[in-house]
Amino acid sequence: MDRRSHRSARPDSREVSLSHGKTYDSRKEAPISTDLRAAVRSGQVRPEQKLAICSGGISLSSEDHVELLVVLASDADPAISERAQNVLLTQPVPYFLAALGRADAAPQLFSYCADALGDKPAIADALAKSPACPTALIARVAQYLTVEGIQALLDNLERFTSDPQLVIAVAKSPGPNAEQRELIDEMQKGALAMNEIEEVAAAIETDPVKRQTLAQKVAHMNVVQRLTLALKGGREERMMLIRDPNKLVQRCVLQSPRLTDLEVESFAAMTNLSEEVFRTIHLTRNFMKNYTIVKNLITNPKTPLDISLHLLPRLNATDLRVLTTNKNVPETLRSMALKLHRKRKLGTGGS
Repeated sequence: MDRRSHRSARPDSREVSLSHGKTYDSRKEAPISTDLRAAVRSGQVRPEQKLAICSGGISLSSEDHVELLVVLASDADPAISERAQNVLLTQPVPYFLAALGRADAAPQLFSYCADALGDKPAIADALAKSPACPTALIARVAQYLTVEGIQALLDNLERFTSDPQLVIAVAKSPGPNAEQRELIDEMQKGALAMNEIEEVAAAIETDPVKRQTLAQKVAHMNVVQRLTLALKGGREERMMLIRDPNKLVQRCVLQSPRLTDLEVESFAAMTNLSEEVFRTIHLTRNFMKNYTIVKNLITNPKTPLDISLHLLPRLNATDLRVLTTNKNVPETLRSMALKLHRKRKLGTGGS
């Protein structure tokens, strides 16, 4: 279908011709039933009802109307198909955006919007935001994505990285801001060196056979494969990949649905992780509900000082007192801990 301009006007005529020579006046059609949408999508409606939808003779919301028109545009009856395609060209872009925003949007809607409306404002972003939209269609309109649409993809790394062509298309698009560009560029970085992989494997796996298998598996993976493993792998894989130099791999580990609080507690205490890991943990609300994670971040000498100072008031009295004598943390943090400890003893500050 071409990209001719979509207008708001609708055809005035309510009387149309069926392909078998009969005419139908849509004004005689009864109001829409609650299951008509499902019936049209499944192809279980009469030609008269289909033509009534095309001509506007049935009361429909704007999003229902454009969605059903898209479905009817591929109808087996040429008269219905042509009618629907012509009416689609008169529909305003906001109607399509409303339809794309629904969780149960018809699959045909994604294809139509990508092919006929991909260059219209906000359409590409709407496709990116819809979890049901095939990634191949998003790749097709990647050049029109804005910061908002690209962020929607980055917020769901499992989906984003499942299609290497989508990653490549977004990397070539002009839409990413500086931070997003940096993250996308990270996806091109390599993995740990083999000697580093072997060292990490030795630290997390005592069985020499399993250790060798784990190291070999990770060593030969490209970035997309490591992203997938970070999301779907087991504890041993996550313990290794949290050290990956690629920030997106680290982020995928922390987004894994299989990740446990005990693992994050361990990450928060590790002194050989990147600053990015600690910042991501700190910015994740669910992690910050766990007191042990908070305490481990504060007492970890590699945690950025701004994070440690921000979390300091959350320490209980015992842990705060211990921190005042901890020579491993920065002197500034130790000094602030001592001041807070004294205030609490005097009852003038903290809780």
